[in-house]
Amino acid sequence: MKKRGIFFICMIFSFVLQAQGIIGAWESYSTSKNGSKQRSVVIFADGYQVVATFDASTGKFIHSNGGTWKLEGNTMTETVEFHTDNPERVGTKVSFEVRISNHEIEIVENGSKLKRIDNGSPGELQGAWLMSGRIRNGETQLRDINRPRKTMKILSGTRFQWIAYNTETKKFMGTGGGTYTTNNGEYVENIEFFSRDDTKAGLSLKFNYELIDGKWHHSGLSSKGDPIHEIWSMRE
Repeated sequence: MKKRGIFFICMIFSFVLQAQGIIGAWESYSTSKNGSKQRSVVIFADGYQVVATFDASTGKFIHSNGGTWKLEGNTMTETVEFHTDNPERVGTKVSFEVRISNHEIEIVENGSKLKRIDNGSPGELQGAWLMSGRIRNGETQLRDINRPRKTMKILSGTRFQWIAYNTETKKFMGTGGGTYTTNNGEYVENIEFFSRDDTKAGLSLKFNYELIDGKWHHSGLSSKGDPIHEIWSMRE
Protein backbone atom coordinates (compact mmCIF):
# COMPACT_ATOMS: atom_id res chain seq x y z
CA MET A 1 0.00 0.00 0.00
CA LYS A 2 2.84 2.36 0.89
CA LYS A 3 4.63 1.65 -2.40
CA ARG A 4 1.43 2.27 -4.34
CA GLY A 5 1.02 5.65 -2.61
CA ILE A 6 4.60 6.65 -3.41
CA PHE A 7 4.10 5.61 -7.04
CA PHE A 8 0.90 7.69 -7.26
CA ILE A 9 2.66 10.75 -5.78
CA CYS A 10 5.56 10.33 -8.20
CA MET A 11 3.14 10.18 -11.15
CA ILE A 12 1.40 13.39 -10.04
CA PHE A 13 4.77 15.08 -9.56
CA SER A 14 5.83 13.95 -13.04
CA PHE A 15 2.63 15.39 -14.60
CA VAL A 16 3.15 18.71 -12.78
CA LEU A 17 6.75 18.93 -13.99
CA GLN A 18 5.67 18.13 -17.55
CA ALA A 19 2.95 20.80 -17.44
CA GLN A 20 5.41 23.35 -16.06
CA GLY A 21 7.90 22.35 -18.76
CA ILE A 22 5.55 23.46 -21.53
CA ILE A 23 5.29 27.03 -20.18
CA GLY A 24 6.93 29.51 -22.56
CA ALA A 25 7.00 30.17 -26.29
CA TRP A 26 7.40 27.72 -29.19
CA GLU A 27 7.59 28.07 -32.97
CA SER A 28 7.36 26.21 -36.25
CA TYR A 29 7.73 27.13 -39.92
CA SER A 30 5.83 26.01 -43.00
CA THR A 31 5.57 26.89 -46.68
CA SER A 32 2.31 28.19 -48.17
CA LYS A 33 0.91 27.20 -51.58
CA ASN A 34 2.43 30.30 -53.14
CA GLY A 35 5.85 29.45 -51.72
CA SER A 36 5.98 32.06 -48.95
CA LYS A 37 7.42 31.09 -45.58
CA GLN A 38 4.95 31.12 -42.69
CA ARG A 39 5.82 31.26 -39.01
CA SER A 40 3.60 29.94 -36.22
CA VAL A 41 4.27 30.98 -32.63
CA VAL A 42 2.57 29.30 -29.67
CA ILE A 43 2.62 30.83 -26.19
CA PHE A 44 1.73 28.67 -23.17
CA ALA A 45 0.95 30.41 -19.89
CA ASP A 46 -0.44 28.65 -16.83
CA GLY A 47 -3.77 27.26 -18.06
CA TYR A 48 -4.01 29.39 -21.22
CA GLN A 49 -2.46 29.27 -24.68
CA VAL A 50 -2.53 31.07 -28.01
CA VAL A 51 -1.12 30.39 -31.47
CA ALA A 52 -0.61 32.90 -34.26
CA THR A 53 0.49 32.27 -37.84
CA PHE A 54 1.89 35.07 -39.98
CA ASP A 55 4.14 35.63 -42.99
CA ALA A 56 7.74 35.25 -41.79
CA SER A 57 9.00 37.99 -44.12
CA THR A 58 6.24 40.61 -44.24
CA GLY A 59 4.39 39.99 -40.97
CA LYS A 60 1.08 39.66 -42.81
CA PHE A 61 -1.39 38.11 -40.36
CA ILE A 62 -2.84 34.73 -41.34
CA HIS A 63 -4.52 32.98 -38.40
CA SER A 64 -4.92 32.74 -34.63
CA ASN A 65 -6.76 30.58 -32.13
CA GLY A 66 -6.48 29.78 -28.44
CA GLY A 67 -8.12 29.26 -25.08
CA THR A 68 -7.48 26.99 -22.12
CA TRP A 69 -5.26 23.93 -21.99
CA LYS A 70 -4.75 20.91 -19.75
CA LEU A 71 -2.06 18.24 -19.95
CA GLU A 72 -2.74 14.76 -18.57
CA GLY A 73 0.10 12.39 -19.21
CA ASN A 74 0.82 12.77 -22.93
CA THR A 75 -2.68 14.00 -23.77
CA MET A 76 -3.19 17.71 -24.39
CA THR A 77 -6.79 18.96 -24.18
CA GLU A 78 -7.61 22.45 -25.36
CA THR A 79 -10.91 24.31 -25.04
CA VAL A 80 -11.30 26.87 -27.82
CA GLU A 81 -12.18 30.45 -26.78
CA PHE A 82 -11.50 32.13 -30.12
CA HIS A 83 -10.75 31.01 -33.66
CA THR A 84 -10.22 33.37 -36.59
CA ASP A 85 -11.07 30.86 -39.33
CA ASN A 86 -13.79 28.73 -37.73
CA PRO A 87 -15.72 30.60 -35.01
CA GLU A 88 -18.09 27.64 -34.71
CA ARG A 89 -15.27 25.84 -32.89
CA VAL A 90 -15.51 28.26 -29.95
CA GLY A 91 -16.55 26.30 -26.85
CA THR A 92 -15.45 22.94 -28.24
CA LYS A 93 -12.64 20.74 -26.94
CA VAL A 94 -9.89 19.02 -28.85
CA SER A 95 -7.51 16.38 -27.47
CA PHE A 96 -4.32 15.07 -29.02
CA GLU A 97 -1.18 13.20 -28.04
CA VAL A 98 2.05 15.12 -27.59
CA ARG A 99 5.67 14.30 -26.87
CA ILE A 100 7.44 17.01 -24.90
CA SER A 101 11.15 17.48 -24.33
CA ASN A 102 13.14 20.47 -23.13
CA HIS A 103 13.48 21.82 -26.66
CA GLU A 104 10.63 20.35 -28.67
CA ILE A 105 6.91 19.54 -28.72
CA GLU A 106 5.78 16.91 -31.22
CA ILE A 107 2.12 16.51 -32.21
CA VAL A 108 2.05 12.74 -32.59
CA GLU A 109 -0.97 12.56 -34.92
CA ASN A 110 0.62 14.54 -37.76
CA GLY A 111 4.28 14.53 -36.76
CA SER A 112 4.51 18.34 -36.67
CA LYS A 113 7.07 19.80 -34.27
CA LEU A 114 7.46 23.03 -32.35
CA LYS A 115 10.87 24.32 -31.27
CA ARG A 116 11.28 26.16 -27.98
CA ILE A 117 11.86 29.92 -28.07
CA ASP A 118 11.92 30.52 -24.32
CA ASN A 119 10.90 28.87 -21.03
CA GLY A 120 8.92 31.79 -19.59
CA SER A 121 11.89 34.00 -18.73
CA PRO A 122 13.41 36.61 -18.54
CA GLY A 123 10.39 38.96 -18.94
CA GLU A 124 8.73 40.01 -15.69
CA LEU A 125 5.17 39.87 -17.05
CA GLN A 126 4.94 36.19 -18.05
CA GLY A 127 1.37 34.90 -17.81
CA ALA A 128 -2.16 35.41 -19.11
CA TRP A 129 -3.71 38.81 -18.36
CA LEU A 130 -7.16 40.29 -18.89
CA MET A 131 -7.88 43.97 -19.43
CA SER A 132 -9.62 44.97 -16.20
CA GLY A 133 -9.74 48.75 -16.35
CA ARG A 134 -8.43 52.11 -17.50
CA ILE A 135 -7.45 55.37 -15.87
CA ARG A 136 -8.76 58.43 -17.71
CA ASN A 137 -8.36 61.99 -16.48
CA GLY A 138 -7.30 60.61 -13.11
CA GLU A 139 -10.45 58.51 -12.78
CA THR A 140 -10.21 54.71 -12.53
CA GLN A 141 -12.77 52.85 -14.64
CA LEU A 142 -12.91 49.12 -13.91
CA ARG A 143 -14.49 46.41 -16.05
CA ASP A 144 -15.83 42.94 -15.24
CA ILE A 145 -13.23 40.42 -16.43
CA ASN A 146 -15.79 37.59 -16.26
CA ARG A 147 -17.94 38.99 -19.05
CA PRO A 148 -17.88 37.26 -22.48
CA ARG A 149 -16.19 40.26 -24.18
CA LYS A 150 -12.50 39.88 -23.35
CA THR A 151 -9.20 41.49 -24.20
CA MET A 152 -6.49 39.04 -23.19
CA LYS A 153 -2.74 39.38 -23.41
CA ILE A 154 -0.53 36.29 -23.06
CA LEU A 155 3.20 36.71 -22.48
CA SER A 156 6.06 34.25 -22.32
CA GLY A 157 9.51 35.38 -21.28
CA THR A 158 10.19 37.12 -24.60
CA ARG A 159 6.94 37.04 -26.63
CA PHE A 160 3.51 38.61 -26.32
CA GLN A 161 0.15 38.41 -28.06
CA TRP A 162 -3.07 40.28 -27.31
CA ILE A 163 -6.47 39.10 -28.50
CA ALA A 164 -9.91 40.78 -28.43
CA TYR A 165 -12.86 38.39 -28.70
CA ASN A 166 -16.29 37.40 -27.36
CA THR A 167 -16.91 33.86 -26.12
CA GLU A 168 -20.69 34.31 -26.27
CA THR A 169 -21.06 35.65 -29.81
CA LYS A 170 -17.88 33.82 -30.92
CA LYS A 171 -16.74 37.02 -32.60
CA PHE A 172 -13.04 37.74 -33.05
CA MET A 173 -12.15 41.46 -33.02
CA GLY A 174 -8.40 41.58 -33.48
CA THR A 175 -4.93 40.51 -32.38
CA GLY A 176 -1.30 41.51 -32.54
CA GLY A 177 1.99 40.27 -31.19
CA GLY A 178 5.73 39.96 -31.34
CA THR A 179 8.58 40.25 -28.87
CA TYR A 180 8.82 42.32 -25.69
CA THR A 181 11.29 43.36 -23.01
CA THR A 182 10.92 44.66 -19.46
CA ASN A 183 13.67 46.78 -17.93
CA ASN A 184 13.59 49.27 -15.06
CA GLY A 185 9.89 49.99 -15.38
CA GLU A 186 9.99 50.23 -19.18
CA TYR A 187 8.00 47.78 -21.29
CA VAL A 188 8.85 47.64 -25.01
CA GLU A 189 6.78 45.83 -27.64
CA ASN A 190 8.27 44.96 -31.02
CA ILE A 191 5.32 44.24 -33.28
CA GLU A 192 5.69 41.36 -35.74
CA PHE A 193 2.02 41.04 -36.80
CA PHE A 194 -1.18 43.04 -36.38
CA SER A 195 -4.45 41.68 -37.78
CA ARG A 196 -6.10 45.08 -38.24
CA ASP A 197 -3.20 46.69 -40.10
CA ASP A 198 -0.27 44.71 -41.53
CA THR A 199 1.76 47.93 -41.91
CA LYS A 200 2.18 48.04 -38.11
CA ALA A 201 4.61 45.09 -38.34
CA GLY A 202 8.09 46.34 -37.52
CA LEU A 203 6.99 49.07 -35.11
CA SER A 204 8.48 49.31 -31.61
CA LEU A 205 6.35 50.85 -28.86
CA LYS A 206 7.64 51.92 -25.45
CA PHE A 207 5.47 52.05 -22.35
CA ASN A 208 5.81 52.43 -18.62
CA TYR A 209 4.75 49.48 -16.50
CA GLU A 210 4.25 48.93 -12.80
CA LEU A 211 2.82 46.09 -10.74
CA ILE A 212 0.48 47.49 -8.07
CA ASP A 213 -1.30 45.01 -5.76
CA GLY A 214 -0.73 42.29 -8.36
CA LYS A 215 -2.22 44.34 -11.21
CA TRP A 216 -0.23 45.44 -14.23
CA HIS A 217 -0.45 49.19 -14.91
CA HIS A 218 0.45 49.88 -18.54
CA SER A 219 0.80 53.50 -19.66
CA GLY A 220 2.16 55.47 -22.61
CA LEU A 221 1.06 56.06 -26.21
CA SER A 222 -0.88 53.56 -28.31
CA SER A 223 0.06 52.56 -31.88
CA LYS A 224 -2.20 55.44 -32.99
CA GLY A 225 -0.34 57.90 -30.75
CA ASP A 226 -3.16 58.22 -28.22
CA PRO A 227 -2.31 58.36 -24.47
CA ILE A 228 -3.38 55.24 -22.58
CA HIS A 229 -3.28 53.97 -19.01
CA GLU A 230 -4.55 50.40 -18.88
CA ILE A 231 -4.97 48.07 -15.92
CA TRP A 232 -4.52 44.33 -16.47
CA SER A 233 -5.34 41.50 -14.03
CA MET A 234 -3.71 38.08 -14.05
CA ARG A 235 -6.14 35.49 -15.31
CA GLU A 236 -6.93 32.72 -12.85
